Amino acid sequence: MGVGACGVLRVEREETRRPDPQERSLRRIQPARRMAGARRIASLAMRLALALVALTLVLTLVYRVVMPVSTPMLGRWLTGQPVSREAVPFDRIAPALVRAVFTAEDQKFCMHHGIDWTALTDVVDDEGGPSRGASTITMQTVKNVFLWRGRSYIRKAIEIPIAMLADLLWGKRRTMEIYLNVAEWGEGVFGAEAAARHWFNKSARDLKPSEAILLAATLPNPIARNPRKPSPETRAKASRIQAAYGAMDDYIGCLGPR
Repeated sequence: MGVGACGVLRVEREETRRPDPQERSLRRIQPARRMAGARRIASLAMRLALALVALTLVLTLVYRVVMPVSTPMLGRWLTGQPVSREAVPFDRIAPALVRAVFTAEDQKFCMHHGIDWTALTDVVDDEGGPSRGASTITMQTVKNVFLWRGRSYIRKAIEIPIAMLADLLWGKRRTMEIYLNVAEWGEGVFGAEAAARHWFNKSARDLKPSEAILLAATLPNPIARNPRKPSPETRAKASRIQAAYGAMDDYIGCLGPR
C-alpha cells in the first residue's frame, strides 16, 4: 500500500473517531431536556399536592357547619346505585346509639387528639397494612369523608394528619355527629337515621339501647351483619358491648350536653 493510501486511511480513522459537532451538541441537549422534564414533573406534582392540601383544609372548615357525604356514597351515586341517607343533628340521635358506638369503636375517643398512638403502634398487620384496630372514630370519619377504603400504609399516612386537623377544627361532638351520619349500616344505607328506619322502622332518636347496641355490633362489617336477625357472632359482640356499655360514664364526657 502506498504512502498516499496510508494517509487517506489515517484521515478516515481520525474522522471516524472525531464526533460530528452537531452530534456533540445533541448529546449535551438531551440530558438537559430530561432534567428540565423531570423538574417540570416534580413542580407539577408539588403543585398538585399543595392544591390537595388546600382543598382538604377548605373542606374541613366547610364541614364544621355543612354535613358532608362520604366517598362510598359518592361511589354509589356515580355508578347509579341507590343511596339512603337523611342527615340529622347530634341531638336527634338517641344517646344510646352514641354510647354504643363509642363503646364498640373507640373508648379513648375523648382522651386522644384524633390518633391513638399506642394502638397505631401496636396493631399492625404485617402483610395487609395497618389493621382497623388502630383506627379511632376520628380516623374512620376522615377515611369515610375524604379517602378510600382498603388497608394500606399510604392511606394511613394521609389519614393521620387529616384526623389531627379534623379533631382540632371539628371537636368531639361534631366529629361523632359526622361519623354517625356517614357510617354505612347496610347495602346503600348510610347514617344513623337511615339505619334506624331501615332496620327497626323508627327514627334514630327513638332507638332503644338494645337496638343501638345491635347496630353498633354490626360495625365494621355492616354489609354482612344483620342487626334485626343477628348471627351468633354479632350477638357475641353485642354482649361484649353491653357488658362495657354501662361503665362508660367516666370516659364519654366530651359527648355530653353542651
